[in-house]
Amino acid sequence: MKTLRCRGTPLLRARGLASWQFTRRLATVRDQNGVAPLSRFEPGHQVDYGRFLEKLPLLRKALGRPLTYAEKAFLSHQEDGQYAKVTRGVTQLQLKPRRVACQDATAQMALIQFMSAGLDASAVPTTVHCDHLIVGRDGQEADLPGALDAHGEVYEFMASACQRYDMGFWKPDSGIIHQIVLENYAYPGGLMVGTDSHTPNAGGMGMAAIGVGGADAVDVMAGLPFEIVAPNVIGVKLTGKLSGWSSAKDVINKVAGILGVKGGTGSIIEYFGPGAATLSATGMSSITNMGAETGATTSIFPYSANMARYLESTHRHEMARAVQFAAHELCADPGAEYDRVIEIDLSTLEPLINGPFTPDLSTPISQFRGKAEEKSWPSLTAGLIGSCTNSSFEDLSRAASLAEQALDAGLTPKMPLLLSPGSEQTRQTLQKAGIMDVFDKLNSKVLANACGPCCGSWDRTDMAKGTPNSVITSYNRNFTGRLDANPATHVFVTSPEMVIAKVFSTDLGFNPVTEPLTTDSGKEFRFQPPSGHALPPGNYELTDHVYTAPTSDRQSVTVKISPTSERLQRLAPFAPWDGEDFIDCPVLIKAVGKCTTDYITPAGPWLRYRGHLENISNNTLIGAINAENGKANSVRNQITGEEGWGVPDAARDYQRRGFRWVVVADHNYGEGSSREHAALQPRYLGGAAIIAKSFARIHEANLKKQGMLALTFVDEADYDKIRSEDRISILGLADLAPGKNIRLRVSSSPPGEDGTEGVSWETEVKHTLTSEQIEFFRAGSALNLMASRLGSGADAHL
Repeated sequence: MKTLRCRGTPLLRARGLASWQFTRRLATVRDQNGVAPLSRFEPGHQVDYGRFLEKLPLLRKALGRPLTYAEKAFLSHQEDGQYAKVTRGVTQLQLKPRRVACQDATAQMALIQFMSAGLDASAVPTTVHCDHLIVGRDGQEADLPGALDAHGEVYEFMASACQRYDMGFWKPDSGIIHQIVLENYAYPGGLMVGTDSHTPNAGGMGMAAIGVGGADAVDVMAGLPFEIVAPNVIGVKLTGKLSGWSSAKDVINKVAGILGVKGGTGSIIEYFGPGAATLSATGMSSITNMGAETGATTSIFPYSANMARYLESTHRHEMARAVQFAAHELCADPGAEYDRVIEIDLSTLEPLINGPFTPDLSTPISQFRGKAEEKSWPSLTAGLIGSCTNSSFEDLSRAASLAEQALDAGLTPKMPLLLSPGSEQTRQTLQKAGIMDVFDKLNSKVLANACGPCCGSWDRTDMAKGTPNSVITSYNRNFTGRLDANPATHVFVTSPEMVIAKVFSTDLGFNPVTEPLTTDSGKEFRFQPPSGHALPPGNYELTDHVYTAPTSDRQSVTVKISPTSERLQRLAPFAPWDGEDFIDCPVLIKAVGKCTTDYITPAGPWLRYRGHLENISNNTLIGAINAENGKANSVRNQITGEEGWGVPDAARDYQRRGFRWVVVADHNYGEGSSREHAALQPRYLGGAAIIAKSFARIHEANLKKQGMLALTFVDEADYDKIRSEDRISILGLADLAPGKNIRLRVSSSPPGEDGTEGVSWETEVKHTLTSEQIEFFRAGSALNLMASRLGSGADAHL
């Protein structure tokens, strides 16, 4: 392990103690500045930094070593009295998050599962954010009414459920979940979970924020602990200071290029060093947001004065004062150990462009032209800025400074430019500062305060499907077909500044840092580096009208779900395990290469069915590539022998015939979004197990919650040996135990009618099931187990 010292606030050490066993302030001392409301909207819930300080000596004593900041944020949220030796990558933690946040695409199923467990109210502050369902096409004024009309019954359901179960409701057009959390709820040293993979956005405010599936969220909402294996900690040491064209987005583009899409799996990325304190709070959030693309559990920054400035600017004055009480502990201890350390000098960091088709293909701008020409990437056709990752005042003021340069020189964009503001609060603040006027002059299409194209909710009309083209964005994710459902669109991820500069040329390789453009009058024009401000001149505008607080008369509220709805459907419980091994399961599909949650359950037009498990199951695995024929959504029906079946059609056919089936998959299966539908749908259609070379963390957890087996090959060569026509038996399930491998029998041909034996071979697979998760499997799902323990019984599901 690498050992580094905290370079944050000066330390006060008690005489005679080891360098990390210091007492900066007596743990029993309290003052009013150590306590603050959890948010402006929840005055009855408090943050107590005095309690946080009391826990740290106990944690140091239990672990016998200094703590990283991530460990402080995580381990201080263990249930009281549970402090014990923690081994990274091994110890199963039980944590008590202070908050749950749900976006509307995932909230539907989370709320339905919550209702199914027979619970009366959320045990922790919970909010629902309407940001994913608004489709971007014609701009805010047209798209928002269209969304209200198209999704009215879903919004009505979520609003009524929030009123009934004591949750906050953020209306359509209020903003993107992560931006609203940052503006209103994130605070240093806190712990939250959110039903979106980019929940770590709050790590820019020093909060441990973890993306989870809906079933994990329901556990926390029920007051149960959140279970997770103690992550490893990757340290990223930042030195120097950003200047010129370089931005916070380039930091995470660099880290993604180093770690790859699975290099952060099972780890927290913790930033530290003198360079960290030079970044704005929103810049740090851009970095932690996109840390999800490395597979990391979360990303986090230590406390800095810029966090307090952001708290003040967003009207959280009490929190800004309270955090000073513990500021000296909101960083890593001297001598804290990291499992790996990456060093980045911000002073020499070059702007980077990542992509296409994967967020970890990172190219410095100075090399991008050569790479584009070598790969024959197509010309630029659109630029998109904003989203949850890069829609801050700083981002858009810097982008606007470049736009003004170009406009003053007589240049106009050569392609459509779309802007997705992060929230109504940020949009109105930008409007007041005159920044939105600059984008109006560019004839930008200002979309609703929602995810829009970033999550696939883009009804793109200027490009026929299948047409090769490139788009450049300040978003976070660029998998095939992610933005516009066109697999031929090459999506590149970079900073808002770089996007703005590049939309003035269709030449994908154009380098605005060093290359000139020619104006219509024939003059040469060169961009000067962008400039902007981290915070607005005054505070952010108040836009509380976009929020609905829970009612005090909850019992009178009826949750609105029509029994004939095609959008919403109450859940029936999955059947518990019957006590038998799974014998001769057909292989639904042997998936090759990348198989993200976008491949398992696409978004876009399918978002409308996120509250209706039966209907959305019709998209199950339609994007997965069949190893046998190289095609998507085309498999052989292993029972009838017919070719060309759609994957969900084959699954339903096996289910009708009484067969449990399995999926065989490549590395990092389930990469990407937290959407638990990628686990719910296979379980609903009769899946028994996913057998993969490796899993993405959130998806593996989601499978376990739904009672499916997530198995990994002991010998990865077995993946190559298995054929789609094989039958797979999963043996010894009665002896299923933590850390104990499971036997597979792979039958390549069935026994003959004449009594001859079939051809088969056996191997072993691993699993990471805990004793509790084995109970999920036996009960049929975690929800079944919860309902039985709460005394709700099976009828609560109906």
